[in-house]
Amino acid sequence: MASVLVVGSINRDYVLKVEGPPRVGETLLASGFSQHIGGKGANQAVAAARAGASVKFFGCVGNDSDGEHLLQLLDQEGIDIRNVTRVTDSHTGLAFVMVNTNGDNAIVVAPGANHHIDAFELGHSLRMEPPGAKVLVLQCEIPRDVIRTAIQNAPQGVRVLVNLAPFTSLPPAVVRSSDPLVMNQIEASSFIGEPIHDVTGALEAGRRLSGTAATSVVITMGAAGAVWCDADSCGHIPARNDVEVVDTTGAGDAFVGVLATRLAQGDTLKDATRWGVVAGSLAVSRLGAQSSLPTEAELLADAGSASGSACPTTSEPFSVVGGGAWSTGS
Repeated sequence: MASVLVVGSINRDYVLKVEGPPRVGETLLASGFSQHIGGKGANQAVAAARAGASVKFFGCVGNDSDGEHLLQLLDQEGIDIRNVTRVTDSHTGLAFVMVNTNGDNAIVVAPGANHHIDAFELGHSLRMEPPGAKVLVLQCEIPRDVIRTAIQNAPQGVRVLVNLAPFTSLPPAVVRSSDPLVMNQIEASSFIGEPIHDVTGALEAGRRLSGTAATSVVITMGAAGAVWCDADSCGHIPARNDVEVVDTTGAGDAFVGVLATRLAQGDTLKDATRWGVVAGSLAVSRLGAQSSLPTEAELLADAGSASGSACPTTSEPFSVVGGGAWSTGS
């Protein structure tokens, strides 16, 4: 019986090591090349499984060698893939990743089969889920109607975690269902319609959004760790400062997968965020997306590396100047 349900994307990642991004008209020689399983949905499913969750994955691949190989890899991680559909009219999703010498990345995704998930079939599959699932994980590399359908048909009592990545406009009802809504600093800035420069700004945004726009909010801040806020409390978990950054690809997915696992196991949002920060810190020290995702044993060994303290909440209402991206449409 799955404790974490993941609806999302699955991609073949092609990773190039480069000095820096090419300029218009420029040709670069890469210093390294590798292939990995990727896609935010698949990455987060693997991160959750390695962290100790029982995971069921819902998604779509092409009827091609990439799709077959990627499903084999998910199966090897112990993930239930019986609800992954194979389609004949599209290729398996592809992602082209450039990683520079500082470990920063730039990514272009060709969604392919990820945009062919059938919302009706997904809704039926979720309604047929046996009781017991604790957390439903969603991201935005799949169509908006699929996200909405997944939430509308989620098993009774399941907690909905929406990762607003890549940033997209979602219906207000979807956002309100998020517990938590997980964003990085850039995505959160787009959501509120103004830049978030530091932890203080993230805390203020989180305070105002939690309990109003969303049930709870988590904002990841890269090297600065993460901020968590719910209707009762708010705080900051710093990241480790002794990590050599090799590749930031997949760090956010490591965070989300472990966050979901710990919430499914009954942790508070604060404690689950602490585990997510540990996972992200470990992930950036390795090359690749899923190849960098830590195991439960690695998380336990590194569990004392993150700490944080709570801060007061505020009941001040949140308003957006100039509309901003949080005017989410329908």
